[in-house]
Amino acid sequence: MTIIERETPRKITITPGINPYAQGSVIVEFGNTKVHVTAIVEEGVPSFMRDQGIGWVTAEYSMLPSSTHTRNRRERGKVGGRTMEIQRLIGRALRAVVDFKKLGERTVMIDCDVLVADGGTRTASISGAYVALSLAIKKLMSEGLISESPLKDSLGAISIGVTKEGKIIADLNYEEDSTCETDLNLVMTGSGRFVEIQGTAEGEPFSQEHLDALLTAGKTALKSVFAEQERVLK
Repeated sequence: MTIIERETPRKITITPGINPYAQGSVIVEFGNTKVHVTAIVEEGVPSFMRDQGIGWVTAEYSMLPSSTHTRNRRERGKVGGRTMEIQRLIGRALRAVVDFKKLGERTVMIDCDVLVADGGTRTASISGAYVALSLAIKKLMSEGLISESPLKDSLGAISIGVTKEGKIIADLNYEEDSTCETDLNLVMTGSGRFVEIQGTAEGEPFSQEHLDALLTAGKTALKSVFAEQERVLK
């Protein structure tokens, strides 16, 4: 029998408006994990999208040298495979909730810089990036550059895992993440639709029962994420 041991995430805090030069910015904290996220709007779109009357949202992700237990080398010039995979995930997730026609021919560039990494940096980045993007959209509207919000839904993400004892826990810290038998990242909309499910058996293969329990725990934990996002955006 699958036991959900913890479906309440660590303390989640999103602090908006921390960067005066970006149209949208936040510091997002999931427990000890802390990510600086900015949303910068640039007029124009990539060449393959020009003259179509639609916009674009993309993302970059990095970890500061002191964000991990031992110094993390800066990625200069060439981006590593893990970094590329995560920033593609962030951009892909955000684009799922944006109406590009309403955005117009402009690009929103999301930058996620991990200040402290204690597990769940990609899910914290996505959850914070949605708020930074929302703030940037509000600024565009206040300046009369767009007439209505291109955001179709809210967006949040959380990590969930299966311990060696077979118990389900949500919002893994570094120690929990490194010892879990199964690690799953869940990205969902506020209306309850799935955007992405990334699940991997690190040890023993997991069952359908475990998968169902992981999704249940993740959906419950995401309520706290959406509540904090709503608090900030109000």
